[in-house]
Amino acid sequence: MNQWEVLEIFEKEGAVQKGHFLLTSGLHSDTYVQCARVLQHPHLAESLADELAKGFTPQDIDVVVSPALGGIIIGYMVAMAMRKRMLFAERMEGELHLRRGQQLSRGERTLIVEDVITTGGSVHELMALVEAAGASVGGLGALIERSEDREFGVVKKVLLRLETSAWEAVHCPLCREGVKMEAPGSRRLA
Repeated sequence: MNQWEVLEIFEKEGAVQKGHFLLTSGLHSDTYVQCARVLQHPHLAESLADELAKGFTPQDIDVVVSPALGGIIIGYMVAMAMRKRMLFAERMEGELHLRRGQQLSRGERTLIVEDVITTGGSVHELMALVEAAGASVGGLGALIERSEDREFGVVKKVLLRLETSAWEAVHCPLCREGVKMEAPGSRRLA
């Protein structure tokens, strides 16, 4: 599956939206990708997860780790394709933590799976969480990476790179024009 096929899936499901959006990162953008519109269809989630899993050798991965909420479905499906255990980190008091009895063991090799990478903040938080547990990061998979190709020091596979605009609030042209802002997936309020 190439990136044009992935884009076609996301566009067909209405997942690529245009407007004025507050992203989870705190940036403003004219484009929002609502992965839930695609991942609500198990056959599409399975196809995308199978494609992501192909980028990693199952023997090099012990466990898949994803951030809640957006990364849970795709992380679970990648773990299923690789026949691995899957954990998800939840945000508590502004930081990602493993909860609900989930834990990493020292020496485990993890694959971090995200839905959308914008600034890489959640990825860096997950990497720190994994390393603090004495585990290691063996790779990073994501459905979408917005704009630039970011380096995380590990093998990375991204199914679709979208060229989008994003601004700090003080530089947002849409705010200056008075365009109403939405926060469809943000943990912050618009």
